[in-house]
Amino acid sequence: MPEPTAEPMPEPMVEPTPEPLAGTGPTIPAGAGSAEPAVPATSPGQGGAFERRVRAVTPARLFLGRSGTSLRTADQLALRADHAAAQDAVHAALDLETGLLAPLGDRFGLFAVGSAAPDRATYLRRPDLGRSLSAEGRAEVARRCPRGADLQVVVGDGLSVAAVDAQVPALLPALLDAAREAGWSVGQVFAVRNARVGLLNEIGELLDPAASVLLIGERPGLVTAESLSAYLAWRPRPGHTDADRNLISNIHARGVDIPQAVARILALATAMRAANTSGVLVKEDPAGPSALTS
Repeated sequence: MPEPTAEPMPEPMVEPTPEPLAGTGPTIPAGAGSAEPAVPATSPGQGGAFERRVRAVTPARLFLGRSGTSLRTADQLALRADHAAAQDAVHAALDLETGLLAPLGDRFGLFAVGSAAPDRATYLRRPDLGRSLSAEGRAEVARRCPRGADLQVVVGDGLSVAAVDAQVPALLPALLDAAREAGWSVGQVFAVRNARVGLLNEIGELLDPAASVLLIGERPGLVTAESLSAYLAWRPRPGHTDADRNLISNIHARGVDIPQAVARILALATAMRAANTSGVLVKEDPAGPSALTS
């Protein structure tokens, strides 16, 4: 009997190595150890123009390199510094006497009162207390601020004193001057420590302005701790919600600059006056803020 002929074994399949996408940089080998040299986010000649285009429109942490399995030292230190700045902004105290806001006291009579939150720790745990004035603060505002102004501007520390210190010294004078030039009567500006946006309702009830503007520090992030918001409301009253307010956010050096912020605040206030309302029925568009008709 002839011996059976052994069938040849098939050759093993070899998966082709995928080519890296253009601009994605080198592939990091599996199990790379910390002893490996730092690897840039993009290889020379790859992704340079694309990276520059992206960086021109966002400050997000993109195209970071690595050292082994970790961030490079410079990137790690920058991340920690930005995180520390955000924490400092949240826990700092509003200073009208010796800080960057002090000149506004001499020029505009800016003074500060407290919310119902007695200290910063309570304010962070109890947001509801930041939505109303303390009894002493309410009495002080009633005593020093005239009722019935066309435009009442209030400064609130919110979640970032750093934002107030960075933006309000330039924004407040520009806004008050522009409002007066536009024919608005302006109320006595004041500041509130440990403030939340809901304060607008009590201020509207207490002072009865037509339009109220609250300049307040935004929750800081890792891109910037100096971003300010301007909340606007037409004749705010207790029970009003965010749906009854308008907002201009990201007022800072790399966002909405001071001239833009002033123009947008006054344009929104004008649209609110024309519509006799604020909130979801008043919108901003490329042609300027206007009231919805349906």
